[in-house]
Amino acid sequence: MQILKKTRLALSLAFAPLLLIPVLRAAPYQMENLGRGVIAMRTSATQVYVGFRLLGGDSSGTGFNVYRSTAGGTAVKLNASTMQTTTNLVDSTADLTKSNAYFVKPVVGGVEQAASASYTLPANAPTQQYLNVPLQIPLGGTTPDSVAYTYNANDSTVADLDGDGEYEIIVKWDPSNSKDNSQDGYTGNVFIDAYKLNGTRLWRIDLGKNIRAGAHYTQFMVYDFDGDGKAEIMVKTADGTVDGTGVRIGTTTDYRSSVGRVLSGPEFLTVFNGQTGKAMSTVNYAPARGIVGDWGDTYGNRVDRFTACVAYLDGQRPSAVFGRGYYTRLVRAAWDWRNGTLTQRWIFDSNDSGNSAYFGQGNHHLTVGDVDGDGKDEVVNGASAIKGDGTGLYANGLGHGDAIHMSVFDPSLGGGQQVWQSHEDPGSYGNFGQELRDAKTGTPIWGYTGAGGDIGRACAGDIDPTYPGAEVWGPRGGLFTNKGVLLSAATPPMNFMVWWDADMLREGLDGTTISKWDYTNMVNNPIFAPAGLASNNGSKANPCVSADIFGDWREEVVWRTADNTALRIYTTTIPATNRLYTLMHDHQYRVAIAWQNCAYNQPPWPSFFIGNGMAAQPAATNYYVGGGADTYQAESATAAGGVTIENNNAGFNGTGFANFPTTGGTLTFSNVSGNGGGSKVLAIRYALGGTTARTGNLVVNGTTTSLTFPTTGAFTTYATLTVSIALNNSLTNTIQLASTGGDLGNIDEITVP
Repeated sequence: MQILKKTRLALSLAFAPLLLIPVLRAAPYQMENLGRGVIAMRTSATQVYVGFRLLGGDSSGTGFNVYRSTAGGTAVKLNASTMQTTTNLVDSTADLTKSNAYFVKPVVGGVEQAASASYTLPANAPTQQYLNVPLQIPLGGTTPDSVAYTYNANDSTVADLDGDGEYEIIVKWDPSNSKDNSQDGYTGNVFIDAYKLNGTRLWRIDLGKNIRAGAHYTQFMVYDFDGDGKAEIMVKTADGTVDGTGVRIGTTTDYRSSVGRVLSGPEFLTVFNGQTGKAMSTVNYAPARGIVGDWGDTYGNRVDRFTACVAYLDGQRPSAVFGRGYYTRLVRAAWDWRNGTLTQRWIFDSNDSGNSAYFGQGNHHLTVGDVDGDGKDEVVNGASAIKGDGTGLYANGLGHGDAIHMSVFDPSLGGGQQVWQSHEDPGSYGNFGQELRDAKTGTPIWGYTGAGGDIGRACAGDIDPTYPGAEVWGPRGGLFTNKGVLLSAATPPMNFMVWWDADMLREGLDGTTISKWDYTNMVNNPIFAPAGLASNNGSKANPCVSADIFGDWREEVVWRTADNTALRIYTTTIPATNRLYTLMHDHQYRVAIAWQNCAYNQPPWPSFFIGNGMAAQPAATNYYVGGGADTYQAESATAAGGVTIENNNAGFNGTGFANFPTTGGTLTFSNVSGNGGGSKVLAIRYALGGTTARTGNLVVNGTTTSLTFPTTGAFTTYATLTVSIALNNSLTNTIQLASTGGDLGNIDEITVP
């Protein structure tokens, strides 16, 4: 199937009997052009689990056929009827002594579309449910004070670095002597590697001796910032950083103090090429260090507390936000990577006039989402939030905290999001050591006392189907409903969460164990605990990364092996009876995967409620994909004057085509990207039966051109009409097709290079 580009997304079917109602935005988000993510895992002597993606652009009526080719032979279809309600199956008929390649074909309007890329299960594959990604461990070393160190594979993320529609994995290597900011001491260098899922290493970046190692120092944002279809890496660098091609940034000067801290010397922000690791642009880092004592101490603890995230600040394209400080002074700087140039969009400083309420209102982490419904993301620092334009949204005064979760936890409140957060300072939080608040206003809905203590954890998720929405819990009080009703003094683990089994409830993820909450007996039961693995970041005990990496909508968990020789990407092999489009096509969830490596890692959350009794999955993020030509489906445009969207004639792409009446009518494509602007050759895909050509008008940003559509011979035979147009370099171009009273061809899509 053609991957749809710049499309107002049709809906995907979460539960077959339900009618889904789209929520349309004024402009689309730039997102990834993902493939089907087919995965096959041998689960027994005779069975193979096969999973694949439903994309955000697939209509609710999209079905699938699953095929298997054994030892290169003719492919056979495995499903008796088109699959409509799930995106996985169990194959019990394969000859597992031979290699087996699996692929899927979407079915739209009863017509099979192009085949996906295939996944090959080798002959005599072992029974396991993970991909093994071999790693190349950096050599250890010895610090200037004669302390030896080795390396552990630490925080990771996924992104499409080469534009092939599937993810690569990016790994931060943490030396064994990494330090918390409160501690003196030298550390080894920090390395960042990129790997294909088969273990091929693409590059290694050495951040150098002037970047100290520790959970709060290095957040690496990996995302397609410029819209070319391939992700870049943006990270804080310094003199001595060496890029993936071996080129050093700056000088070799050593700015480490006698106790191993780096409190002087230049600080940089660098954008690296995702395919090669080459440094493409380096600028002075902001927020800048300035005077160390201005951040709350003179020994370098608070000045080097960093955060970072990706956010759609303009409602269309991704920006990176790098932060400094949260205990006291709080500064956030937004950056854009556009057309080969790195520029600062804005900077927010709690020291600036009017921002004093934001002083001390940040977490060891942050989260991102459109909390006020204007299509533009807010950066939620903790007890404060900053709007997409760099101005303050709110600061509720409850102070610093460790853990924060944001999604729709209480659907009865009307669809807005809530934040569940813990706080640290009793003098600030008062009666709200743990609070559920309105994500838009910052106003607590209810909370629970911290009993005068530092509340270091908080967790949320729908784990009990007895009560609507999600449950919330922490180290004080116990397990609560989202209305604040106490359910149990006992609680599930509170480090991480994962969607893993066949129901819509979320499972606990702590260390290297996935567990299920027994809501009848109020006890926690481990359900999956593979051996030979290790978690990261001490008591936080988080995986390298957890995300919807491939297969169906449920999440994968990436752990390192205990000896650091490999990453293992574990996927569920439990057959599902439901389907959702990939969580990576919900923009809030997607940027959460980018920020997951920020300081105290937190689990990702989508912009909508997932859980028992969810009404339906809402329409996917209205998006377009970066890179190459951009295709806009007719069904995503605005039809007027009697134009109808139909799917009764086969051969169209997407979910339908536009049929014009003989009396007029228009089809208007809004928010079209100019892709650099200037002269373009517009391609219009259409079908026109009969023997007579039809004429009409093309109106581009108010300029009208006459068009003639030659007959294609049948309304199931499609051709392409091309015409030169001029576009602005923006995402706000308008292209309209208008009948002049003589009908037009059936319009399937338009493409802009």
